[in-house]
Amino acid sequence: MRAFFDPRQRDHAPALELHNGAFVPFAESGARADAILAAIGGAEPAIDHGEEPLRAVHDEAYLAFLWAAHKDWRAAGREGDAIGYAWPVVRRRALSLERIDARFGRFSMDASSPVAAGTWDSAYWSAQAALTALDAVLAGERAAFALCRPPGHHCGADYLGGYCYLNSAAIAAEAAVAAGRRVAILDVDYHHGNGTQDIFYARGDVFFASLHADPRTDYPFFWGHEDETGEGEGEGATLNLPLPRGTDLAAYLPALDTALARIAGFAPELLIVSYGADTFSGDPISQFRIETADYEVIARRIAGLGLPTLVVMEGGYAIDALGANVASFLGGLE
Repeated sequence: MRAFFDPRQRDHAPALELHNGAFVPFAESGARADAILAAIGGAEPAIDHGEEPLRAVHDEAYLAFLWAAHKDWRAAGREGDAIGYAWPVVRRRALSLERIDARFGRFSMDASSPVAAGTWDSAYWSAQAALTALDAVLAGERAAFALCRPPGHHCGADYLGGYCYLNSAAIAAEAAVAAGRRVAILDVDYHHGNGTQDIFYARGDVFFASLHADPRTDYPFFWGHEDETGEGEGEGATLNLPLPRGTDLAAYLPALDTALARIAGFAPELLIVSYGADTFSGDPISQFRIETADYEVIARRIAGLGLPTLVVMEGGYAIDALGANVASFLGGLE
């Protein structure tokens, strides 16, 4: 399977993140990409598609904020990486705010996603990797893999969060729709892809299905509940299948089959898989019990749809096993 990655995706390197109330070393490191590349034998370079595909998904004001956030943080006399600490939970609205601290609250959803000097370049090229892999699928490849790092599925049209800055899966989906394809997105990360859901929630032309840890117990808490099914033209085009902590392959597969049946009923022409290997039993921040060999089984079920498939990398933080887990999944698709 053809894979795509740009070396600039390693440049995003915050020092610390806020996790469980304490500052700890940033978990979503460039070592994740290196482990995957070593396991799959490398990747082809991403092609620059420019900013227009990003603007088709993300608000212009948000993109301007993300591009300048670290520079503005340092210009304000601040040290280290830019990070938010105040959010407009009540009556959130678009305001013209000058101070970078206020703008960070306006354009983010949590304190787990600092902006470092290389964040914009890494996120930009992560999206370009997804668009380049999409090109391969649109040109006739049965499947292609975008090694997207940093990940994207927690990022909405105008906010970052959950280690995510640009939503590569959504950007690729929008580009596929523009190319005349009917698209379904299947998110199999441990954490609900709230940003992707948010972007397409009121649309009926993109189907979104997600299997994830129950948000009553796990991040992102406020989204991914079973009663979230879409709104307006998108009513019925969102499917959430929350699963309890401790879910193993035997409990996972029936939920996967439900999602695949709904996707088949939508009759898409292209499938985008937001793949997270943080469902692995040894993942340090997650609580499922999927094993390395299980990913091949899961991928074979997905491949049974017979759809051209773009795989976009999302989470997975057990670095010693990450490469093998990704290789197992891609092998199942092949």
